[in-house]
Amino acid sequence: MALRRYLLVALFAFAVLFAPHVQGQTPAAHPTSTPYAGDLGIFEDAGREQRLQINHVMDLLHIKPGSTVADIGAGGGWFSVRAARRVGPQGRVIAEDINPKYIASIAARAQREHLANIQTLLGTPDDPKLAPGSLDAALMLKVYHEIAHPQPVLASLRAALKPGARFGIIDRNGNGADHGLKEAVVRAEVESAGYRQVARFDFTKADGQDYFLIFEKR
Repeated sequence: MALRRYLLVALFAFAVLFAPHVQGQTPAAHPTSTPYAGDLGIFEDAGREQRLQINHVMDLLHIKPGSTVADIGAGGGWFSVRAARRVGPQGRVIAEDINPKYIASIAARAQREHLANIQTLLGTPDDPKLAPGSLDAALMLKVYHEIAHPQPVLASLRAALKPGARFGIIDRNGNGADHGLKEAVVRAEVESAGYRQVARFDFTKADGQDYFLIFEKR
Protein backbone atom coordinates (compact mmCIF):
# COMPACT_ATOMS: atom_id res chain seq x y z
CA MET A 1 0.00 0.00 0.00
CA ALA A 2 2.81 2.41 0.86
CA LEU A 3 4.47 1.77 -2.49
CA ARG A 4 1.18 2.29 -4.33
CA ARG A 5 0.57 5.56 -2.46
CA TYR A 6 4.09 6.74 -3.33
CA LEU A 7 3.57 5.95 -7.02
CA LEU A 8 0.27 7.84 -7.09
CA VAL A 9 1.85 10.91 -5.51
CA ALA A 10 4.75 10.77 -7.96
CA LEU A 11 2.40 10.48 -10.94
CA PHE A 12 0.35 13.43 -9.70
CA ALA A 13 3.47 15.59 -9.32
CA PHE A 14 4.62 14.64 -12.80
CA ALA A 15 1.21 15.52 -14.25
CA VAL A 16 1.20 18.94 -12.60
CA LEU A 17 4.75 19.73 -13.68
CA PHE A 18 4.25 18.74 -17.32
CA ALA A 19 0.58 19.60 -17.79
CA PRO A 20 -0.11 21.17 -21.23
CA HIS A 21 -1.86 24.13 -19.71
CA VAL A 22 -2.65 25.78 -16.42
CA GLN A 23 -5.89 27.75 -16.10
CA GLY A 24 -6.19 27.88 -19.87
CA GLN A 25 -2.69 29.25 -20.46
CA THR A 26 -0.20 27.69 -22.85
CA PRO A 27 2.99 26.83 -20.91
CA ALA A 28 6.11 28.85 -21.51
CA ALA A 29 8.29 27.36 -24.22
CA HIS A 30 11.45 28.93 -22.81
CA PRO A 31 12.65 31.15 -19.95
CA THR A 32 11.15 34.60 -20.41
CA SER A 33 12.31 38.07 -19.42
CA THR A 34 9.91 40.19 -17.41
CA PRO A 35 8.37 42.77 -19.78
CA TYR A 36 10.06 46.12 -19.36
CA ALA A 37 7.86 48.63 -17.55
CA GLY A 38 10.29 51.43 -16.78
CA ASP A 39 11.31 54.78 -18.20
CA LEU A 40 10.67 54.92 -21.95
CA GLY A 41 13.37 57.53 -22.39
CA ILE A 42 16.04 54.85 -22.61
CA PHE A 43 14.80 53.98 -26.11
CA GLU A 44 15.09 57.53 -27.40
CA ASP A 45 18.85 58.07 -27.56
CA ALA A 46 19.99 59.96 -30.64
CA GLY A 47 22.13 57.19 -32.10
CA ARG A 48 19.57 54.40 -32.03
CA GLU A 49 18.11 55.08 -35.46
CA GLN A 50 21.54 54.88 -37.08
CA ARG A 51 22.65 51.80 -35.10
CA LEU A 52 19.54 49.85 -35.99
CA GLN A 53 19.50 51.17 -39.58
CA ILE A 54 15.73 51.35 -39.17
CA ASN A 55 15.08 52.68 -42.68
CA HIS A 56 16.88 49.66 -44.10
CA VAL A 57 14.80 47.44 -41.80
CA MET A 58 11.62 48.98 -43.21
CA ASP A 59 12.88 48.52 -46.76
CA LEU A 60 13.45 44.81 -46.11
CA LEU A 61 9.98 44.47 -44.59
CA HIS A 62 8.56 46.10 -47.76
CA ILE A 63 7.03 48.95 -45.77
CA LYS A 64 6.00 51.70 -48.17
CA PRO A 65 3.45 54.51 -48.51
CA GLY A 66 -0.02 53.13 -47.91
CA SER A 67 1.11 50.06 -45.94
CA THR A 68 -0.59 48.88 -42.76
CA VAL A 69 2.08 47.98 -40.20
CA ALA A 70 1.94 46.52 -36.68
CA ASP A 71 4.52 47.54 -34.07
CA ILE A 72 4.08 44.67 -31.61
CA GLY A 73 5.26 45.53 -28.11
CA ALA A 74 5.54 49.15 -29.16
CA GLY A 75 6.68 50.53 -25.79
CA GLY A 76 6.97 54.29 -26.22
CA GLY A 77 6.30 54.17 -29.95
CA TRP A 78 9.88 54.65 -31.15
CA PHE A 79 9.37 52.46 -34.20
CA SER A 80 5.71 53.42 -34.59
CA VAL A 81 6.45 57.06 -35.32
CA ARG A 82 9.12 56.18 -37.88
CA ALA A 83 6.86 53.68 -39.60
CA ALA A 84 4.02 56.23 -39.58
CA ARG A 85 6.17 58.74 -41.44
CA ARG A 86 7.11 56.03 -43.96
CA VAL A 87 3.53 54.84 -44.69
CA GLY A 88 2.13 58.37 -44.89
CA PRO A 89 -1.45 59.56 -44.49
CA GLN A 90 -2.84 56.75 -46.64
CA GLY A 91 -1.16 54.11 -44.48
CA ARG A 92 -1.67 53.02 -40.91
CA VAL A 93 0.51 51.93 -37.99
CA ILE A 94 -0.99 49.82 -35.23
CA ALA A 95 1.01 50.41 -32.06
CA GLU A 96 0.27 47.40 -29.86
CA ASP A 97 1.39 46.88 -26.28
CA ILE A 98 0.16 45.09 -23.15
CA ASN A 99 0.99 48.02 -20.85
CA PRO A 100 -1.89 50.56 -20.62
CA LYS A 101 0.52 53.33 -19.56
CA TYR A 102 2.60 52.81 -22.68
CA ILE A 103 -0.50 52.83 -24.86
CA ALA A 104 -1.51 56.17 -23.35
CA SER A 105 2.01 57.51 -23.88
CA ILE A 106 1.98 56.52 -27.56
CA ALA A 107 -1.42 58.11 -28.11
CA ALA A 108 -0.16 61.37 -26.59
CA ARG A 109 3.00 61.19 -28.68
CA ALA A 110 1.09 60.62 -31.90
CA GLN A 111 -1.06 63.65 -31.18
CA ARG A 112 1.96 65.74 -30.25
CA GLU A 113 3.81 64.76 -33.44
CA HIS A 114 0.70 65.13 -35.62
CA LEU A 115 0.67 61.49 -36.71
CA ALA A 116 -3.00 60.72 -37.11
CA ASN A 117 -2.18 57.43 -38.84
CA ILE A 118 -1.05 55.78 -35.59
CA GLN A 119 -3.71 53.62 -33.96
CA THR A 120 -3.00 52.32 -30.46
CA LEU A 121 -4.10 48.84 -29.47
CA LEU A 122 -4.04 47.28 -25.99
CA GLY A 123 -3.25 43.60 -26.33
CA THR A 124 -2.83 40.82 -23.79
CA PRO A 125 0.21 38.62 -23.12
CA ASP A 126 -1.37 35.86 -25.23
CA ASP A 127 -3.14 37.90 -27.93
CA PRO A 128 -2.16 41.15 -29.66
CA LYS A 129 -5.82 41.58 -30.74
CA LEU A 130 -4.98 42.30 -34.39
CA ALA A 131 -7.74 42.18 -36.97
CA PRO A 132 -7.56 39.20 -39.36
CA GLY A 133 -6.12 39.92 -42.80
CA SER A 134 -5.21 43.50 -41.90
CA LEU A 135 -1.38 43.74 -42.07
CA ASP A 136 1.19 44.28 -44.79
CA ALA A 137 4.05 44.05 -42.29
CA ALA A 138 4.78 43.58 -38.59
CA LEU A 139 7.83 44.02 -36.38
CA MET A 140 8.81 42.82 -32.92
CA LEU A 141 11.74 45.02 -31.92
CA LYS A 142 13.51 43.52 -28.89
CA VAL A 143 10.20 42.04 -27.72
CA TYR A 144 10.13 38.34 -28.55
CA HIS A 145 12.18 37.34 -25.49
CA GLU A 146 9.42 38.82 -23.29
CA ILE A 147 6.65 36.65 -24.75
CA ALA A 148 5.98 33.84 -22.29
CA HIS A 149 3.49 31.98 -24.52
CA PRO A 150 4.63 32.53 -28.10
CA GLN A 151 2.34 30.08 -29.87
CA PRO A 152 -1.01 31.86 -29.30
CA VAL A 153 0.64 35.22 -30.05
CA LEU A 154 2.14 33.90 -33.28
CA ALA A 155 -1.17 32.30 -34.28
CA SER A 156 -3.03 35.59 -33.80
CA LEU A 157 -0.38 37.47 -35.77
CA ARG A 158 -0.41 34.89 -38.56
CA ALA A 159 -4.15 35.37 -39.00
CA ALA A 160 -3.61 39.13 -39.21
CA LEU A 161 -1.02 38.97 -42.02
CA LYS A 162 -2.15 39.43 -45.60
CA PRO A 163 -0.77 37.00 -48.21
CA GLY A 164 2.89 37.92 -48.81
CA ALA A 165 3.09 40.16 -45.72
CA ARG A 166 6.41 40.17 -43.87
CA PHE A 167 6.99 39.69 -40.14
CA GLY A 168 10.32 40.80 -38.68
CA ILE A 169 11.96 39.95 -35.35
CA ILE A 170 14.95 41.90 -34.09
CA ASP A 171 16.43 40.45 -30.91
CA ARG A 172 19.70 39.37 -29.36
CA ASN A 173 21.13 35.99 -28.42
CA GLY A 174 20.54 35.06 -24.80
CA ASN A 175 18.97 32.47 -22.53
CA GLY A 176 15.45 33.92 -22.48
CA ALA A 177 15.67 35.39 -19.00
CA ASP A 178 18.43 37.90 -19.78
CA HIS A 179 16.56 40.06 -22.32
CA GLY A 180 17.68 37.89 -25.19
CA LEU A 181 16.90 34.50 -26.73
CA LYS A 182 18.92 32.17 -28.92
CA GLU A 183 18.25 32.71 -32.60
CA ALA A 184 17.75 28.98 -33.21
CA VAL A 185 15.02 28.83 -30.56
CA VAL A 186 13.19 31.80 -32.09
CA ARG A 187 13.35 30.34 -35.57
CA ALA A 188 12.12 26.93 -34.43
CA GLU A 189 9.19 28.39 -32.51
CA VAL A 190 8.10 30.73 -35.30
CA GLU A 191 8.40 28.10 -38.03
CA SER A 192 6.40 25.62 -35.93
CA ALA A 193 3.60 28.21 -35.82
CA GLY A 194 3.15 28.13 -39.60
CA TYR A 195 5.75 30.59 -40.89
CA ARG A 196 8.78 30.20 -43.13
CA GLN A 197 11.96 32.21 -42.78
CA VAL A 198 12.73 34.20 -45.92
CA ALA A 199 15.74 36.27 -44.80
CA ARG A 200 18.26 36.71 -42.00
CA PHE A 201 20.52 39.71 -41.24
CA ASP A 202 22.85 40.85 -38.45
CA PHE A 203 23.43 44.52 -39.25
CA THR A 204 21.23 45.90 -36.47
CA LYS A 205 24.06 45.97 -33.93
CA ALA A 206 27.79 46.10 -34.46
CA ASP A 207 28.69 43.43 -31.88
CA GLY A 208 27.06 40.68 -33.93
CA GLN A 209 24.84 39.53 -31.07
CA ASP A 210 21.66 40.95 -32.57
CA TYR A 211 19.80 39.18 -35.34
CA PHE A 212 17.05 40.30 -37.69
CA LEU A 213 14.84 37.49 -38.98
CA ILE A 214 12.12 37.91 -41.59
CA PHE A 215 9.23 35.48 -41.96
CA GLU A 216 6.18 35.00 -44.14
CA LYS A 217 3.29 32.72 -43.34
CA ARG A 218 3.14 29.38 -45.09
